[in-house]
Amino acid sequence: MKPVSHILVIRLSAMGDVAMSVPVLRAFTQQHPAVKITVLSRAYLKPLFEGIKNVTFYTAEVTQQHKGIIGLYRLSKELTQLKFDAVADIHNVLRSKILCFFFSLSRKKIAVIDKGRAEKKALTSAVNKVLKPLKTTHERYADVFRKLGFTLDLSNPIFPTKDKLEHFPFPIKRNTNEKWIGIAPFAQYQSKMYPLDLMEEVTATLASKNQYTIFLFGGGKKEIDILEALEKKYPKTIAVAGKLNLKDELTLIAHLDCMVSMDSANSHLAAMQQIKTITLWGVTHPYAGFTAFNQPEDYQLLPDLEKYPKIPCSIYGNKVCEGYEEVMRSISPQKVVEKIIEIT
Repeated sequence: MKPVSHILVIRLSAMGDVAMSVPVLRAFTQQHPAVKITVLSRAYLKPLFEGIKNVTFYTAEVTQQHKGIIGLYRLSKELTQLKFDAVADIHNVLRSKILCFFFSLSRKKIAVIDKGRAEKKALTSAVNKVLKPLKTTHERYADVFRKLGFTLDLSNPIFPTKDKLEHFPFPIKRNTNEKWIGIAPFAQYQSKMYPLDLMEEVTATLASKNQYTIFLFGGGKKEIDILEALEKKYPKTIAVAGKLNLKDELTLIAHLDCMVSMDSANSHLAAMQQIKTITLWGVTHPYAGFTAFNQPEDYQLLPDLEKYPKIPCSIYGNKVCEGYEEVMRSISPQKVVEKIIEIT
């Protein structure tokens, strides 16, 4: 059989999950430099893959010309022109399954991610919960390439070089001995968000020490308004939400000394660039496999699990155990600040 020389990698969303593929692709291209990779995803995620050798990007316009079965068939015909040998479906959703069906008709070699649904169901069960660490999503992605016949080792990761901080829409200059801290206080679900009044305590404490510049990350008008209010209230605090495109945001993150994030995309955007990343967890849990890449376990700050033994209530935070709405209040702002000081 002809060896695989070009792999189509499918991961259409969401930002955090797509970002988790980056260190896997970096490892793969380092260990298999003769193999070409084409990543199929949404246009706005293209900056995540810039600078990775042998990786090109193809945009899936799933709300326009690639919408529906006919659109996906059109997309499959476009992609076939790229002459790939194999497909790594690291998404395993209806759209990617349809695409893989079309590719199977031309006998492409196809491997699909095992999401471990049964294990995750046992992990989140309120009765007879099996609380044990599951395989990380990074390893699940790597397994897809292994199914295609490749070896892949994630234990010695490589990371990108930092781009220079240029062409920013606001003045940015680093003082000697100053630490840059990123804070990303939002998440898709309220159950994964550290209460904003407590995060303001963290911000206020750091701002009062006069040795930190704090960058606040977010998106959407409501979040921007909240972060800009904090910017006005505390010195050396800069709200970057709404002011940077993804490429510039990644550049800024690469120059941080530490990122403080929820169980959300910003943790993965930081970790994929080897930035120390503190994650705050609510009703989800690191055992589900969505931890930030290559980060020490003690960078994960969890609620009081003796008081809230049903955690994790869900994998993604979309389900909350009754009475668990305020679990993150058991993580004190002092504990967050102490961890920031400790690792920076």
